[in-house]
Amino acid sequence: MAVDVPAKARRMPGLAIPHRMRWPLGYSAAAVLVFLAYYYMIPNLGPGGQTFFREWLPLTSVNEALVWVICALGLNIVVGYAGLLDLGFVAFWALGGYTAGWLMSGFFYQVDIHLFGGALGTAPGIHISFWLVLLIGAGFCAVWGVIIGAPTLRLKSDYLALVTLGFGEIIPQVFTNGDNVFGFNLTNGTKGITPVDPIAIGSFKLGPFDLVYKYVIFVLIVVVVVFISLRLREGRLGRAWLAIREDELAASMMGVPLMRTKLSAYAVGAVAGGLAGVAFATHVGGVLPDRFNFSISITLLAMVVLGGMGNVWGVMLGALVLAWVNSTGLPQFGTSFNEQFGTDINFPSYNYLLFGGILVLMMLFRREGILPESRTRLVLHEPSRTDMESLGADMEAPAPELDEEPLLKTTAADEPVITDETGTGTGMGMGEKV
Repeated sequence: MAVDVPAKARRMPGLAIPHRMRWPLGYSAAAVLVFLAYYYMIPNLGPGGQTFFREWLPLTSVNEALVWVICALGLNIVVGYAGLLDLGFVAFWALGGYTAGWLMSGFFYQVDIHLFGGALGTAPGIHISFWLVLLIGAGFCAVWGVIIGAPTLRLKSDYLALVTLGFGEIIPQVFTNGDNVFGFNLTNGTKGITPVDPIAIGSFKLGPFDLVYKYVIFVLIVVVVVFISLRLREGRLGRAWLAIREDELAASMMGVPLMRTKLSAYAVGAVAGGLAGVAFATHVGGVLPDRFNFSISITLLAMVVLGGMGNVWGVMLGALVLAWVNSTGLPQFGTSFNEQFGTDINFPSYNYLLFGGILVLMMLFRREGILPESRTRLVLHEPSRTDMESLGADMEAPAPELDEEPLLKTTAADEPVITDETGTGTGMGMGEKV
């Protein structure tokens, strides 16, 4: 006797990977593949293959994209989790970078401090280990996050955006004009602080061309920031941030301390900005004030919006895509286009036009981003109420379920059916059909 096996039971079982582990494993696999490609495969390619990767996907652009990812994840905590519109996040990136410049160079030649740094023991200045400077930069930026956030986070929406925009403009100007602060050279002005000590791992010091090892270090920093973001998101503090993002008044009525919760979001986001600043200083070998202008904040915000506010994996994707387009993709595409058609168009000069167009299209057609957070997707795709529903007239409209023949057959022949709001019949009618 043949047994009819359901189609679902005949389906071959797939690889049992929990849903929440798919994205972490996917990104980990991609990071390992990139490392293996640049460590083993690409150096053994022919001249044509090496030229292709050197032009379209150089490892220095990959490392810089990872720095963008770290900073964008910090902004995602502020904007995506807590709903605080911040247009001056570049300030924390700059503070982290200058922390590395002060503590990993010979800029303060008046003193001689060495603590597991990558410089020679006889070099003047402050030379502290890169790993310690990461912690110091994160803590320094967290303190500044509280200092900046305390007077500003009492504001909301547009007012908060304008105030943070002001701070984002003030701090880079302080670094630009900080070569004479009451007679003391704090930032070296427009010349910046160069060079920054190399990263030291024991007795091994990473040179400027050890890009593969720097890639591994930056990937580890990204992993730490992602882990912190996800753990906070699932905890009590993360739920408080989401409550403030959804409805600040309701969150306050439910007992969420608004200022303390907002300050914590600002401080945690600033920690990521500080880590990105220290990593960026070691990536380029110094800090220059013109690298921390207002456009950086807008680019970071575009990364968060493009990827999907509140979704860690979406923000990572958005940061990687826009960072690659900004550093390599658009210039290289312009070069290929000009060579093919004999034109002389400066494509990199149109990068912000491209970013602006992307933001406009995203707001029109996909406001939730490429990989939206589930809660955001539900809110944005919630069916709109009609005018009759908003007036409460939907109670007067006929229930379509009662017009269906099968439902009538299941009820008593001579007894009308009354339905509740969900359309379920009770059988205890009042003598009329609703």
